[in-house]
Amino acid sequence: MITREPGRPGPEATDYRLIGMTGEHDDSVQAAIEGEIRLLDPEVRSSAVLLDELIDPEFTEIGASGRLWDRDSMITALSRDQDASAAPIVVSDMKGRVLAPGIVHLTYVSDADGRRARRSSIWRRSEQGWRLYFHQGTLSAD
Repeated sequence: MITREPGRPGPEATDYRLIGMTGEHDDSVQAAIEGEIRLLDPEVRSSAVLLDELIDPEFTEIGASGRLWDRDSMITALSRDQDASAAPIVVSDMKGRVLAPGIVHLTYVSDADGRRARRSSIWRRSEQGWRLYFHQGTLSAD
């Protein structure tokens, strides 16, 4: 599970600690996890500039609603619709695997104010750093 360390100001990725993370734990997996956590941060989600840094130009997502998203529509929706005072997204069961050099697959469960979803992300390393290439969310009843 990933939790915010008590008493730490600001929503930086380094404010989180990994608890019980399983999977191949190396620099690539860690970089992908840090990117994923940053993307869940309300301050990052409300900034088109910061989202641009983390989302791959070829990004696609199959949302928990079943909607297909592309990079531009996702950045527009996130940066326009964020409420910085909203309850934080709680992440658990984060697992990561290197699929190939420069490609990492993450899976986890998110809980956004009672709306639970199983999530799968593929991160790709580029000249600009690690970026989210693909994401899928599926609502979870458990």
